[in-house]
Amino acid sequence: MKISLSILGLALLTFFTASAQVSVDMVLDQGEFLPGESLPVAVKITNRSGQPLHLGADADWLTFNVDSDDGFIIGKTSDVPVAGEFTVESSQVATKRVDLQPYFLLTRPGRYHVTATVRIKDWNAVIASAKQDFNVISGAEFWSQEFGLPAPAGVTNRAPEVRKYTLLEANYLRRQLQMYVMVTDASKSQVFKVSAIGPMISFSQPEAQLDRSSNLHVLYQCGSSAFLYTIINPNGEIAHQEIYDYFNTRPRLGMNDDGGVVVVGGVRRVKPGELPDVKTPLELPPMKP
Repeated sequence: MKISLSILGLALLTFFTASAQVSVDMVLDQGEFLPGESLPVAVKITNRSGQPLHLGADADWLTFNVDSDDGFIIGKTSDVPVAGEFTVESSQVATKRVDLQPYFLLTRPGRYHVTATVRIKDWNAVIASAKQDFNVISGAEFWSQEFGLPAPAGVTNRAPEVRKYTLLEANYLRRQLQMYVMVTDASKSQVFKVSAIGPMISFSQPEAQLDRSSNLHVLYQCGSSAFLYTIINPNGEIAHQEIYDYFNTRPRLGMNDDGGVVVVGGVRRVKPGELPDVKTPLELPPMKP
């Protein structure tokens, strides 16, 4: 018993010593997610030990645990891949970013908690972050459309893969209505990607059209006189976004002479990077006499 207590005391001493020298913090970009939506986390490791910290050599140097408020067991598809050696010098902070969505089966609405644990092999120490809370929320479906996935270049002798776009709305943080797009197979048994498009207002009537390349074009009102125009590719990724203002006419989706989907009406809002570089009089070259 004395030996066991001594071992336990040494382990606790190692834990508290390591915790004082190295801290592990985890940050989530948001607190609400739809089932299947990317769940990016950033794990920040701060080294105050006075010596370099060598991490990443082992596949389990960083692990994650997800549990639920109601005790529901969360399934895992595999361990989160984190291998890759790096060194954190003393007084430095290193950040490891991962997406937990592909590795945890978070398909059930509810409140969840995630913890990151760092194992420092050289010190035989384990340090855990504080729990971070997040919610998985339900979305209300209001539009869907099947489409054929374009074949790779040069491939013409096979039937197209059929996928489905679905537009959903969810009450993000119970204060802001948010629009999402989900890309699945035709039966919705396999989710390829869920992406947030942007905020919307409750009385907006979204328009959706597919182009010849099976990209989805979505236009809806996101403010008192502002409309958000978004192009989503067949993989569910946001390919392009613009804001149009209601000026004289209401923006709407239409077709151009080439059969492409375009925004008709309204005025496109100029992005900051598109503004001309205006020079002051002192920056202009001197005028020639």
